[in-house]
Amino acid sequence: MAHELYNAFLIAILILAVFTYYGTVKDLSPYGRLMKEGAHAWTLPSPAAWLMFECPQVFAFALTFWLTADTHSSVAITLFVLWQSHYLYRGILYPLRRNDQGKRFPIANVVFGFLFNLMNGYTNGYAVSHAEHLLNENWFFSPWFIGGLVVALAGWLINFQADAILVNLRRDGSTGYKIPYGGFFRYVSSANYFGEILLWCGWAAMSFTTAGIVFVIFTLSNLYPRAIISHRWYRENFADYPKERKAVFPFFV
Repeated sequence: MAHELYNAFLIAILILAVFTYYGTVKDLSPYGRLMKEGAHAWTLPSPAAWLMFECPQVFAFALTFWLTADTHSSVAITLFVLWQSHYLYRGILYPLRRNDQGKRFPIANVVFGFLFNLMNGYTNGYAVSHAEHLLNENWFFSPWFIGGLVVALAGWLINFQADAILVNLRRDGSTGYKIPYGGFFRYVSSANYFGEILLWCGWAAMSFTTAGIVFVIFTLSNLYPRAIISHRWYRENFADYPKERKAVFPFFV
């Protein structure tokens, strides 16, 4: 039953990726700087919304990891710790760092995000706890694990630094949008998205599972078009916006 649910969720996530890409490109459910005033009748305060739709990544992964497998290797436990550490930061600490007073988030996006994160937490928790190659401690020394760890760590650091830069823009208590400078914002408009994409590419390499690859596909379907739209928004709203910046991938796009 657990394996059948795993396969079903993988297919569902791929289908969601298509709808996510289409919905973002067509601006069907914008949020953040792209959200128009009065566009959504049903919204929640941003910090509460963030916590609600991110929390399944913590509990779905943990419950699946510990309840569906009889044994856990040191490799699998290491990946478990890395996943949980990231989402405790992303789902709890990061929203508390943000100055989101008065910001709202569409309930439809919360529901969509909750469902995706529930399925994604399950599939990755199942994959990490059941993959045969992760049962062997020699996987720690494989080029996939080592290379993936380097990429994931670089992505996390870029993402964390970008978060800090964005948070500091509102350190004075303001709630409006400003041009971010420093870090990878020297090169791209969405340094936070670039870091997150790198992070999950690294995770996919470290775990070397279908679930990890599917997560990267969904991440790109969600963040790439949003980065393009955000880049356009910055250029349209700030006359002095740096012309040399790309949208999300330094020197390319």
